[in-house]
Amino acid sequence: MFVAATLRLFVFPTTDGPARVDAIVLLGGVDGASGLSTALTLARAGDAPQLVVSTPGYGGCPREAIAHVAVTCFYPHPTSTQGEARAIGRLATERHWKRILVVTRRAQDTRTRLRVERCYPGQLLINTVSPPLGKWPYQLAYEWGALAKAVIWQRAC
Repeated sequence: MFVAATLRLFVFPTTDGPARVDAIVLLGGVDGASGLSTALTLARAGDAPQLVVSTPGYGGCPREAIAHVAVTCFYPHPTSTQGEARAIGRLATERHWKRILVVTRRAQDTRTRLRVERCYPGQLLINTVSPPLGKWPYQLAYEWGALAKAVIWQRAC
């Protein structure tokens, strides 16, 4: 059961393909360049008029100009997926987003969906970036703990 749950929740989660949305949101810590590259590729393809990047202390705001795409960066408080979900909810309300695409780590997909859906009432799509093979053991252990925390102790937005 544990292995099946791990595979379903973290290794092969339900993910969404690229689609036309109001904003693409890149969560901080999404495997550096590969996460940013994915978000920039989606933005360049014209999937959204806004690219929003979480920059929790270690990354800067992308300076690359993308035609017809406004780039915004934010620092989440707290610096966690919960803080990012809260910021997404606030930005969505301010900017009237009805449909967003969040770029996150594959192992974080399930928890991201849970956290963001608590704070954002619109349609949520998730696009994932796979970590390097060597990072999977840490990612899986971390995600079990983080998901338990989100489900048991931090049930609100």
